[in-house]
Amino acid sequence: METRPSLLKEIRTHGTSSFPCAIYRTHFEGKGRLVKHHWHDEVEILYFSGGKFQLEINMETFLVESECLYFINPGELHSIMTETAESHWEDAVVFSPSMLSFDSCDEAQIHLIKPIQKGRLLFPRCILPENPAFVPVKEAFLSIMRSFGQIAQENFPAEDSSLVTNDLTSQLYIKSSLLYIFAALSGGGLFTPTEKNMDKRVESIKTALTYIHENYREKIYVADLARQVNLNEQYFSRLFKKAIGSSPIEYINDYRMKKARMLLEETDLPVTEVCMECGCNNLGNFLREFSKYSGMTPLQYRKQVKKVKII
Repeated sequence: METRPSLLKEIRTHGTSSFPCAIYRTHFEGKGRLVKHHWHDEVEILYFSGGKFQLEINMETFLVESECLYFINPGELHSIMTETAESHWEDAVVFSPSMLSFDSCDEAQIHLIKPIQKGRLLFPRCILPENPAFVPVKEAFLSIMRSFGQIAQENFPAEDSSLVTNDLTSQLYIKSSLLYIFAALSGGGLFTPTEKNMDKRVESIKTALTYIHENYREKIYVADLARQVNLNEQYFSRLFKKAIGSSPIEYINDYRMKKARMLLEETDLPVTEVCMECGCNNLGNFLREFSKYSGMTPLQYRKQVKKVKII
């Protein structure tokens, strides 16, 4: 069961407005998509302690087969798939570089913080244990996790979890750990200038996904999506399938079912209204799609959710 919400251009707040930093632990049983395609304006540091994963970043695939750290720059489209049937955990720290800004324009502010904020400087894609920066960055990463008050698997809730903190002392330790990571990467010469040639394919996919999220209540045709990015319909369909792993229509249906699930969890709307609200105009088709998606009828799903909440 996939447990992290799939918000492609994420609207969730990572941390709080005054302290934009949070940690995440995502749990997955079995082989499949651990984290759906999405992007956000914050930096994300991923730590894999082991296991086998397939990480996709801006339509490029990276195989994870041993302990490592990955970095996601702001605006990068990314997803994670598990490659084996075992239980998997993925830990992440997501933060806005703005939280590390200084009022005094020192060298760190001028040559590191501001360039990262403005997208002129990129984090390294990955660092492995043999890299001299790996140990200090890993230790700082784990220090951030501890500063949020949770680190051991047994202390984390069983499903996808995020933690924020309003404790002053914890926030100071977290900021110092993030600065320590910046120092280790900078000292190792691991930051790189941004390349001028932006991948237009990635931007086309992000535009199409945004259109789906904003218009899923209406009829959406593949031609509508292709028109948004000025591409031939057939070429767009192949590009979308390559980038996301499903056809545009499959993705639209999947997104609508996620919205239906949220409405069943959070409202008391009748199933017929849920059907209409998530963009499905035919109740019979909606019931079939929802059963295919969740393995139960909408009413059974709502009943199960309420039972879990009571427990």
